[in-house]
Order: sequence, then C-alpha cells, then structure tokens
Amino acid sequence: MIKAAVMEAPDKKIVVKEFEKPDMEPGAVLLETIYSEVCGTDCHLFHGKLAGVPYPIIPGHVSVGKIAEMNGDVRDIHGKSFHTGDVVAFLDVHETCGKCWFCLVAKATTRCPHRKVYGITYSAKEGLLGGWSEYIYLKPGVKIIRLPENLTPERYISGGCGMPTAFHAVERATIKLGDTVVIQGSGPVGLNTVIFSRLSGAGKIIVLGAPDLRLELAKEFGADLALDIKKISERQRIEAVKDATEGRGGDVVIEASGNPRAVWEGLQMTRDNGIYVVVGQYTDHGPVEINPHLDINKKHIDIRGCWGCDFSHLYKAIQVMNRHAGDFPWEKSITGFYGLSEAQEALEDVESLKVVKAVIDPRKKG
Repeated sequence: MIKAAVMEAPDKKIVVKEFEKPDMEPGAVLLETIYSEVCGTDCHLFHGKLAGVPYPIIPGHVSVGKIAEMNGDVRDIHGKSFHTGDVVAFLDVHETCGKCWFCLVAKATTRCPHRKVYGITYSAKEGLLGGWSEYIYLKPGVKIIRLPENLTPERYISGGCGMPTAFHAVERATIKLGDTVVIQGSGPVGLNTVIFSRLSGAGKIIVLGAPDLRLELAKEFGADLALDIKKISERQRIEAVKDATEGRGGDVVIEASGNPRAVWEGLQMTRDNGIYVVVGQYTDHGPVEINPHLDINKKHIDIRGCWGCDFSHLYKAIQVMNRHAGDFPWEKSITGFYGLSEAQEALEDVESLKVVKAVIDPRKKG
C-alpha cells in the first residue's frame, strides 16, 4: 500500500490515507517521490478558492522523483528512452488536447479547456495523481524531463512552481538590457522573477514585499532595492519607486503578489509607455478600481496577463537553472521539510509566511 496526504474538502484537515499500487497502462510511469512542493495555490485549494476542484485530492502539482517502474518504452522530447532510477521532473499540466482553437490557432495551450493539472484538477478517487504521496502515477503522455546531471532534486524543487511561472512572466515582459524592473511580491514567484530578470539584463531591480526573510533573500537573488510593504504606505511605496527611477517609474513592472490592490499600485509605478505584467492573480480575490484614462490610456501603457506555464517554460527554466546553478542560492528558498503526516502544518506555515518555501518529503517521519 502507498501512503498519500489527502485534502478531503475545503477547510477540512489533511489526512494520510493508503492507496493500492496502480495498474500500469502502456506508456505509464510510476514515480517514487523525492520531494513535492507546498505552493500558495495549495492554500487556495484548502480554502476552496479555485473552481472545479474534484475533492478529495492529493495536492502537490510540482514534484521531483525517481522512476520506479514503467510499462513500455517511454521517451523524452529528444527521443531518448527513460530508465528506472532516472531522476525526473514532469509538467503538471496534462491532457491539453492539441485540437481546439486555443491549442491550434491561438497557440495558448494554457487556455485549453481540456487541460488538467496534477494535484489540482485530478481527484484522489482517480489514483495517485498528486505529489504529496510516496509515489506518483504519471499517465501515458505526461511530459517528463530528466534532470541534468548537475541539477539536484533539492535545487530543482527550491525553484518549484514559481520557477516556470516566473520564467513565463519574464518572457511576457520582454525585458531589455538595462531596464529597471519592479517586482510586486517576494514569494516564490517574485523571487524567481528577480533571478530571471537579472539574467535577462535588467539594470536595476526593485522588489516590494514582506517579511524580512523574503526581502533579504530577494537581495541575495539580485534585487538592488527591497521595500517592506508592512513598514511604508502605498503612497510611500509609489514615491520610493519614482525616486529610484528619476521620477518615471519602472520600465517593466511585474505583479506577483496575489493582492488585487497591487494592480492599481503597480500601474502607478509603471512609467509612461511601459509594460505591466499581471501573473499573481491566480484566484479571485475581488475587483479593484482603475481609471482607464489616467492609469492606462494616458500613460500609453501595455498590460499583459500571464496564466500558468507550458512545457517550454519548464524545459527552458530547468536548463537555465542548471547553467546558473552556482550563481544564485536557490536552495535558500527552502525553509522547511515536512513529512506526509506534517502536511497540514506545512500548509499553515506557508499561509502564515512563516517559511519561504515548504517541501514535502514523503520519507521524513513526522
């Protein structure tokens, strides 16, 4: 029997349950979980803030593991066969159809209506389809990536969901050499955005967030200025960004906070003819009032939404992380390892900002 942490319903305490070993379909892979991330999305799931979630679920949409078993010859995108013992990651998004208008015309697979996500939109009744488990069942066709030799499981999971999400946001931002980039939010997405902005050639990076632990890490990742949103007011934050940019505002501002009010604030921090990317509004926390004339039209501003990631973002982010592994202390993001029986505590620590990143280690005894 295989143990997994189960979220039975919104606001109901997580419990550990046992599951039978799955029957292996042709092309399926059974992954022995090494680590699985506790993401801010899991907090939203716990409080029932995402629509269409088929509770009960096994959370954990970003994981890394070792191939324990395969049914048939499973290959990577280069045509190379996987083998038992390989350490791999996988794209949590599965079942994008490749046939709909969004897949074929818009080239936006993140908006495919058929897409499903490990740890989020697969029910525990369907099997081991989330990472907070001793093993994960990878359905046929799940996109698997072998970790490069120098990229450890710890380093990969320290990037977690925030890594490909931030990669996508920075790609959407089209940062140019020498740009001043302002990042709203110092959680895992914001912190990874600091790294990818620096690698994209940003001349100055300003981060707004809290608490001190995250802001100090932002500086270690490459931020030039870190502003504590708990210590200065909204107006003071806007003025601080203006003062640091000769009164203009950021060339690029990226919202990674999840607070709707940050969107109005971020528009004030963006220079005229600048770019504003919204990546943090993953759940509906309500509306915010914006003046279309003053905040958008008169500023001649470019606003870009950014939803999730596709395989290209995960693949490229892993290559970048491997190439620059020694340049940034990614692993410092992990401030707590938890066993399956400690999943509720891990979730609460993430929600209370007690940790930067919590990681589930199924081998750890609670």
